[in-house]
Amino acid sequence: MLSWFTKRNQREWRGLAKNAPFNHSAAMLAPDPAPVIKRPWWETRGFVAALILAAMLPLLYPPVPPLVDLFGHIGRYRVELDLAHSPALQRYFTYHWLLMGNLGLDLLIVPMAKLFGLELGAKLLVLAIPPLTVAGFLWVAREVHHRLPPTALFALPFAFGHPFLFGFVNFSLSMALAFLAFGLWLRMARLGATRLRLVVFVPISLLLWLVHTYGWGLLGLLAFSAESVRQHDRGRSWFMAGVHGALHASVMALPLFLTLYWQSGAQQSLALDWFNFTTKWRWVKAALRDRWGWYDQGSLIVVALLFVGVIFLRRLTFSRNLFFSALVLIAVYLMLPRIIFGSAYADMRLVPFIFATILLSIRFKGDTHLPTARVLAIVGLAFSLVRLGGTTVSLTLASLDQSAKLTALDHVPIGARVLTMVGHRCRDDWALPRNAHLGAMVIVRRDGFSNDQWPMLDAKLLGVRDASRFGWFAYDPSEQVRPPSCADREHWAIGLSLARFPRDQFDYLWLIDPPAYNPRLVADLTPVWRGPRTILYRVHS
Repeated sequence: MLSWFTKRNQREWRGLAKNAPFNHSAAMLAPDPAPVIKRPWWETRGFVAALILAAMLPLLYPPVPPLVDLFGHIGRYRVELDLAHSPALQRYFTYHWLLMGNLGLDLLIVPMAKLFGLELGAKLLVLAIPPLTVAGFLWVAREVHHRLPPTALFALPFAFGHPFLFGFVNFSLSMALAFLAFGLWLRMARLGATRLRLVVFVPISLLLWLVHTYGWGLLGLLAFSAESVRQHDRGRSWFMAGVHGALHASVMALPLFLTLYWQSGAQQSLALDWFNFTTKWRWVKAALRDRWGWYDQGSLIVVALLFVGVIFLRRLTFSRNLFFSALVLIAVYLMLPRIIFGSAYADMRLVPFIFATILLSIRFKGDTHLPTARVLAIVGLAFSLVRLGGTTVSLTLASLDQSAKLTALDHVPIGARVLTMVGHRCRDDWALPRNAHLGAMVIVRRDGFSNDQWPMLDAKLLGVRDASRFGWFAYDPSEQVRPPSCADREHWAIGLSLARFPRDQFDYLWLIDPPAYNPRLVADLTPVWRGPRTILYRVHS
């Protein structure tokens, strides 16, 4: 805005000089044209555009983004798109649309699959999420500080936080859109368009809820906290500022009634596992969890050192606007249960965005001290590039491993029933279990049956037809097997699963990264194909 204002003054000055007669006396007394303000390199449009585009890099190579749950989602998309004209899928699955706050990519994949095919369409949708998240972060920082502080660069790696890499794609898309919508909320307030904002954000909130309830909730919290600070700055007490902030944010309350309708027939508890602070602290340490613990937790130490620096350096401080928003998010995180509406990791999903909000709130107390700002910009850019490079390497390694394992599907006929067993170690390894739902590619590429779809009673789009015939092996987590020493009710020992799976209901057994097992348990099966830490057996019923 300031650059536009300066250029406008210059154009007006040149126009007046061209049309008026030259007057030497007036020229001597006339003020000099306003100087052109040169923005530092981290605030230029080209650099910001490069940051946004760079967020695509880790996902460019993998043909299917190797996010943990994404394979299961793509399997569901295949049923959604092709059930009506695939006799093979009709033998195994049902699909019923439901108005619910978790339909982001399920809706978007319909046109994308028609244009690009299912796998490429899903990749392009997922590929767009990190750039949208980065754009949202940067827009919010720009609106709050009226310029882009160099410390905002430290927030960008959280676009690839634990929830995104785990494959919560509807959630991640909603959070990206929530930050973009929050940037618009702040901009409209800055321009004095608060009445128009009350109208605009009604449909925005509805669309955001449809993508995922979480993004709608986040936007409401951010809007409430920011408006409360704005009202306080206008002279109201904190109590009245909070009241007015809630009233402004209430224009986004309509999806609340949709949520109540959606959950009105719930057959299970709406929320479980409250105030588990031991687990909550573990989620904090895992905000950037990917593959290497030392690398991911070391990155958080860099962020923590920046927080300490803001506290002790006189030149830096936190914006009251965004820091208050971060405090609200922290309070919500502490109160959130682990499971909401049957979906696990409800509290974990918020952690990277709390970090990002605090980082985006950092600013200079007074005028920007350019020497300090340059150092922060260089370190912040280096931090972002190192994280981006590490994520790119990690996803490339995962994709190469998965592509090799997926060669097994070349030996599986169309419509086959494939029981997948994916090995998990006893201890919770830091590296994400990338192959946990790889078996869903049986649905995607062979129109077959896979035992790793989610049995969410109150939010289920996809169902298994005559699930009782498969017994325990109809749904997730039956595909997860462990060594006998650490098996439990949800994760059977591999020996127990091999002994008990109904051989008359499956055509193939696909072992992926299996723990050690007794070969006699598969003596009645015929090996068809072997790959890197994987083997495909033909089942003889």
